Amino acid sequence: MYISKIQIKNFRNFKQFEAHFNNGINVIIGHNNSGKSNLIKALALIFDSNTKKHLEIDDFNKYISLEDLKNEPPKISIAITITQQEDENLMSDDLVTISNWLTKLEEPYEALLTYEFMLPVKEHERYKKKVNNLEKEEEIWEVINRDFLRLYTYKIWGGDPINKTVADSESLQKFDFQFLNAIRDVERDMFTGRNTLLKSVLDFFIDYDIKSDKEKTEDEKLSEISEIKRKFSIDANNLIKSLQKRMEKGKKEILSYAYNIGASFDNSYPNFDGNISDVQLYSALSLIVEYKTGIKIPVSHNGLGYNNLIFMALLLAKMQINSDGTYLGSNAKVFPILVIEEPEAHLHPSMQYQLLKFLNTNIKQNKVRQIFVTTHSTHIAASVSLDQMLCLYKYKNDTQIAYPGKVFPDEKSKKYVQRFLDATKSDMLFSEKVILVEGIAEQLLIPIFARYLECPLEEKHATVINVGGRYFNHFLYLFDENNPFAIKRKVACLTDRDPERKEKSQSRYKKCYPFEFNLQPDTYDYRYNTLLDKYEVRENHKRICQNIASFKQDKNSSTFEYDLILSNPSLDILVTESLKNSEEIKSLMQAYKNGEPLDEFYKLLRNNPENKRIIESIEKANSKEWSEDEKKKAIIASRYLNSVEKGENALELAYVLKENLDKKGTEDFQDFNVPTYIIEAIKWVCQDDDNKF
Repeated sequence: MYISKIQIKNFRNFKQFEAHFNNGINVIIGHNNSGKSNLIKALALIFDSNTKKHLEIDDFNKYISLEDLKNEPPKISIAITITQQEDENLMSDDLVTISNWLTKLEEPYEALLTYEFMLPVKEHERYKKKVNNLEKEEEIWEVINRDFLRLYTYKIWGGDPINKTVADSESLQKFDFQFLNAIRDVERDMFTGRNTLLKSVLDFFIDYDIKSDKEKTEDEKLSEISEIKRKFSIDANNLIKSLQKRMEKGKKEILSYAYNIGASFDNSYPNFDGNISDVQLYSALSLIVEYKTGIKIPVSHNGLGYNNLIFMALLLAKMQINSDGTYLGSNAKVFPILVIEEPEAHLHPSMQYQLLKFLNTNIKQNKVRQIFVTTHSTHIAASVSLDQMLCLYKYKNDTQIAYPGKVFPDEKSKKYVQRFLDATKSDMLFSEKVILVEGIAEQLLIPIFARYLECPLEEKHATVINVGGRYFNHFLYLFDENNPFAIKRKVACLTDRDPERKEKSQSRYKKCYPFEFNLQPDTYDYRYNTLLDKYEVRENHKRICQNIASFKQDKNSSTFEYDLILSNPSLDILVTESLKNSEEIKSLMQAYKNGEPLDEFYKLLRNNPENKRIIESIEKANSKEWSEDEKKKAIIASRYLNSVEKGENALELAYVLKENLDKKGTEDFQDFNVPTYIIEAIKWVCQDDDNKF
């Protein structure tokens, strides 16, 4: 069996919520305050016997309407569905444990547990009279807190809640719910043998070579262990006698004081005696870390991350003990559940990866039946499969859930995203708004452009993700609002127009300049990038998905770098050190600044085949569509584009544009124009009302 579903009503940030879980590992991701901890708390209200079941006023969801609050007192409901897993033996303890809670008898069977926190029915009329004339929700909540909360009761129903059958505590105790919260003190919890956790682990695993020997019967194991304990007791008694012998004279001196004050009254007198068992001797043990060099240090001298890993290992060992029927008999747990909140709080990224690998191994070895991990670590998100991932997010003041592994129409896209969802790209799963770009240049520079527009992306909780080419569609499946499993977030896609042409007798298209597009229709076929046109924001165009929008350059441009210069034809700080032909480009920029005629631009171009092609095409360009000013800018942009080494140039551009921005307000600042299509994308994704797509 496994916990397959949870339905939550009116609990904290969950007004009406449903989540489906995996049989195995469930990694619940989401940004801060998305509801991850509250989801775990909901599970704990049913399965964790140590969790306080009587709730507070702030545990209610406060988005209940005034009308609903007047009609009936608010109630919190948490329903958990338990489902038969594949290849489950129906004669196992699983079915016995949940047999009284079954709601579906045919395979796969289903059982239901429902926690309800409610005002008793006999108090309903008094409640309605009390709130009937109130006009504000907050006034009703004050009345509930003051007059009725103490009267609320909780129940955990087994089976259909209509039947009002209370789930028996003995069966609930068969679930071993172990929770490691984000703020934990593992040093306090595990280091000495006096600690309950370490003591129980040591007691179970002592003589494990005998206990785990499958060739011996249980009677043989008990007999052999009893003999070892007997011999240990003899050795221990010898130690006690040796100690007493060393204390013989000193004891008389100590006890003389007792005699002198009358402690020997009634022919009795104090003395020292004792014995020690192997269990009692555990307190002499403490965890250490031993290095290959032979150096030993106490675990308390390690870092928090390392100690957390050790603590988790001990906890899993304890869960193995709890589920061992031979050791605990009828007290053994049937279903171990491990919950880890924000493991990244104490673990380095490489340790986070190691932890997930370790947990997967434990699931396969059946040492723990189901695992829930909450996180906002991109490293953990990148370390697990898409199928293991559940994504919590806020949408229109409501908590929603997405299932990244279920959004893809085919395995090709799913495998592509899984392969390339590294720690950087997985940030798209946590951000409230996303800008997808083709390459490293846009990834580095878009955040800087946003600062020029006085719209810092970090303040809008937006992130820029480089998809490494025109692979947008693979990633857009994650956000398609038409898919019920997707994440409903605003996504802006920046793609290049990339005009191309091919000779009619050839099959291969090659890149061309914007001013060459449709210039010789009898000789060439032309095309440009239309991949994301269905998402494009333009007048009288209905996008297929309102939360996704694409933006690209207009017909007079071609690429990101080309448009950068069209928007800033005389800004020579854009001519970086790594740029080839830098002097030629600076000369062209100066000519533009000086208002030189087009012929002077031709003279500044070096004599080579590519420049000859530019001149010939510019000359042929239709003068009605291409003004002389546009032709001048096109020449500079073309030469710039041909001279760029993209990666290095992007880094240098990021540096000079940041440096220029720092000079804003001084006479050294130079005006920089963000390309129009990028302005449109940033404004669209960052508009305040981010729920209106």
